[in-house]
Parts: sequence; structure tokens; C-alpha cells
Amino acid sequence: MLVWTSCQDKAKQNVALPPTPVSVATAKIADAVYYNQYQGTVVAINTVELRSEVSGFITGIFFKDGDVVTRGKELYEIDRRKYEAAYQQAEANLLSAHANLVKAQKDIDRYTMLLKNDAVARQTVDQAQAAFETSKAQVAVAEAGVLSAKTDFSYSIITAPFTGRIGISQVKLGAQVSPGTTLLNTISAGNPMGIDVVIDEQDIDRFYKLQKSGTDSTFRLQLSDGSSYNKAGKVLAIDRGVASGTGTIKVRVQFPNDDDALKDGMSCVLNVLNNDSGERIQIPYKAITEQMGEFFVFVSQDTIAKQHKVKLGPRIGSNVVIMSGINAGDKIITDGFQRLRDGGKITTANPSQQAPGKAPKS
Repeated sequence: MLVWTSCQDKAKQNVALPPTPVSVATAKIADAVYYNQYQGTVVAINTVELRSEVSGFITGIFFKDGDVVTRGKELYEIDRRKYEAAYQQAEANLLSAHANLVKAQKDIDRYTMLLKNDAVARQTVDQAQAAFETSKAQVAVAEAGVLSAKTDFSYSIITAPFTGRIGISQVKLGAQVSPGTTLLNTISAGNPMGIDVVIDEQDIDRFYKLQKSGTDSTFRLQLSDGSSYNKAGKVLAIDRGVASGTGTIKVRVQFPNDDDALKDGMSCVLNVLNNDSGERIQIPYKAITEQMGEFFVFVSQDTIAKQHKVKLGPRIGSNVVIMSGINAGDKIITDGFQRLRDGGKITTANPSQQAPGKAPKS
């Protein structure tokens, strides 16, 4: 019995396992243009909050909400009457100070002549000289008062600091405003616009190089509705430092906005051309297997399947870029590899064409 059992075991070992039917595809070199994606926010590069420098009631609004206003255009008027009166009073004070200065100058001239003839005391001349200096100081004070009153008077008309689009007014006619606290409106320049993104500190050097190169073909924008923005951008600014808590840094990319498609506050996706773009090996993504965080493919070598460790690039449609691990022209197993082991036998015959109960031919 022992001899018979031993013979049966040897017979089983001599029976070869049938080859596994598989499908293959050729690894090809193709143009691989792909982008890294960053979530971004549209921001106005130049934006200003309009606030009053003087207090009073709004007596005039000279624009329509959402209009594009030119630099220097009058936007709001604050009740000007008391500021105009203060300005006129300051000018009158200046005239009075000048008159006193002229009188003081004449007194000095007259007393100086009399002093030469010993017709007046020296003390009188000194007093006239002091009065003249006082009059000069009063003129300077009056001039400063005129400048201050004129400034307040000019602040009662609020103008556009630059050409841009103005928002919805935060105040109405007759509303009372306080200096520096009441927000009247916000105005922002609409062209160009900026896209703010946050990048990891490992990418800082890459973006500095892009900023120095000044290229405008690296950046593409995808809007929130999924459409592509057909204008190119360039790096405008990189923040001064890395955030200690997150290890990230803010980058602002500038885009032209001639057709006013970009609005302040919009969300978007910034696509940055990857440095590895170019002619790369590509295979079907379904041929990839993952084991413990590493990626492998099976390569057909005649009737044998060899497992290769690969480094993946980005996905492009149904394909994936292979950075290393295989060569162009290799036959990559795309179907049937689930039951394979390294060095296992394979056949590329269609399994449905095989006769039932028969092993496929190798």
C-alpha cells in the first residue's frame, strides 16, 4: 500500500497545471501632457473698501450698483455745508493774519527809523519786533487751518481711487456716516484677476522658477461649472513665508480678464503643467495591481508571465503613465492576471474558443 500511495503522489506531481488564458496590450510611447491640480479662489488684485474721512449725512449717490467707474469719478457726497463754511472761515482768518502781519511790518519799519534819530525807546522797537514775529506765527497757523478745512471739504466728496467695478452700496441717501467706521462700498479692478492657491512647501522652488521664467503657458484654469478658461496665466506673487502649522504657502497667479468672466470670490481649479510631461510610456490602467502600497504589472514573455514593479505617473483617460519599470514594446497582461504568479505559464488564446474540459494550448 505504501508503494502504491507513493506512486500516486509522483503521478500527481508530474501532471502540469494548464496555462492561464490572458489578454495583452503593448506598452507604447505617447504624448503625455498632464497637469497638477490646486483648488483656487479668484481674487481682485486691486480692491479697496470705501469709507468716509468725515462725518455727516449722505446727500448724493452718483453711480449705479455694479457699474464700472473711472478713476476720479464722484461716487458719494456728504453734507458739505458746514465744511464749506469752515473752509471760508479759515480763509478769512488767513486774510486777517496777513493784515496783522503787514501792520506789524510797518510798525517795525517806522520804529526803526525813529530809533536812528533817538526819537523812540529801544523797548518800543523790541516790542514791535516781537509783535511782528507773533503775526508771522499767526499767519502760519491760519495757513494750516485753511489746509485742514480744505481737506475736510474735499473729503465730503468721495471719488473712485482707480478704474474698477463698484459693488452694491451699503448706505442709502440720508444715512449718517462716521469717519473711518462706516463702510460705504467696495471697488475692485476687474482686469487682470488673481487666483490664490495653497501649495506644499516642497513645491516652493518649482513655483519660484516659474515666476522667474515668466512663462504663461504653464497655467490653465478650470471654472466651477467645469468649463475651461481659455487664457493663460503667470505667477504674480509668492507669500513671504510658510505657515508653521500646515507647511503650506500661498501663491497668486495672474490671469487676464478682458471679458469679465472671472469674479472676485469664485472657486476654481488651477491646473499647473507637470514637469514630467512629454513622450512617456503608457499602458491601460486596468493592468496595474497594488501590493502593500507598491504597484506591479505582469509582462508576457512568450508563454511565461513575469511580474515587474513599476512607478506610476498620472492617469490619462483609461491609460496610465509609467515612469519606470517597463520598456516600450513590452507585452503587458491586461486581463486574467488575477490568478497569476511570477513565472506562471500563460496563453493568449481566447478562453471562449477552447473546448470544454481541455487545457488551452501554450
